[in-house]
Amino acid sequence: MGKSAQSEKPLLSHGNGTRGRKLNIKPYLFLIPSFLIFGLFVFYPFAKTVALSFTWTDFTGKAIEFAGLDIYKRIFTNERFINTLVVSLKFAAMVGAGSFLVGFLLAALANERQRFCQLYEVPFALPMAIASAPAATIWFMIYSPNGIANYLLNTDVRFLLDARVAIFAVALVTIWLNMGVSFIFLLTGMRNVPAELLESASIDGASKLVRLVRIIIPIASPQIFFVIFLNLISSFQSFAQIRLLTQGGPENTTDVLVYSIYRYAISDGRFETAFAQSVVLFVIILCFTLLQFRFEKKGVYY
Repeated sequence: MGKSAQSEKPLLSHGNGTRGRKLNIKPYLFLIPSFLIFGLFVFYPFAKTVALSFTWTDFTGKAIEFAGLDIYKRIFTNERFINTLVVSLKFAAMVGAGSFLVGFLLAALANERQRFCQLYEVPFALPMAIASAPAATIWFMIYSPNGIANYLLNTDVRFLLDARVAIFAVALVTIWLNMGVSFIFLLTGMRNVPAELLESASIDGASKLVRLVRIIIPIASPQIFFVIFLNLISSFQSFAQIRLLTQGGPENTTDVLVYSIYRYAISDGRFETAFAQSVVLFVIILCFTLLQFRFEKKGVYY
C-alpha cells in the first residue's frame, strides 16, 4: 500500500510544474484588435509627438531639422509659457477643490435617503450628460452683461472680459461640468457603507456629523481619493469652455496649457512648440498619476 502510494505521480507534475502544459493562446488572440486600436490611435501618435518635439517643423507639421533640446529651452525661457503653467496650476487647484467639495456636499445630502431623494439626484448628475460646447454656450449667455448672473447679483460685471474674475468664471463652468461625475462616484462610495454600522453609531448617540467623519468618510475613502485626482487631471484637459468663452483672455488670465497647445498648432502654425508643450502636459499628468498611486495606500482604507 505504501509503495503504490509512493509510485503514484501527479498528472501535472513535470519538473517545475509547468512543463508539459500547453499554452492557451486563444485569450491573447482576442486582445489583438484592442492592441491594434491602441497602437494606432494612442501609442503611435504619442511616440510621434515626442519625436517631433525635438525637431523644427514647417507650417504643416512636417519635420525639417533636428533641434535637440533647443525647443524646450526656448519654451521654458518664454514668459508667456511660464504664465501658462502658473495659470494651469491655479485653474487645476480651483477646479479640483471646487468639484470635489460640491460633489461631496451633494452626495452627503443625497445619502440621507429621505423621501423623494431620487427627484433631486437626477439634476445633480445631469451635467455629466452635457457636452462642454453646449454647456459653454449656455454659460456664455448667463455671463453676458444682460444675463441672469448680473440680474441675480444686481451687478454690472463683464465676467468674461474682466481679467480679475475671468478665470473664476471659467472655473465655475468647469466645476459645474465635473459635478455630475464627482456626485455619482462619491454617492456610490457613501452608500457602500454598511447600514448596521450607521445604526449602531446612531444608537450610541453619534450625531450625523460624527457618523459622516468617523464612519462614512473612512469607508468611502477609495472613491474620495479617486475623485480628487480625477478632477485634478481632467482640469488640465479643459479646452472647449475656454475656447468658446474667453479664448485664453483677457490678458492671458485663462491661457491654460491645452489652449496654448491649440493656439500654437492651429492659429500660429508653430507645431514644434505645440509638440513640446504637449509633452510637458503629459509629464504633468503623469506626475499626478504617480502621486495618486504613491499615496493611495497611505490615504485609503480598504
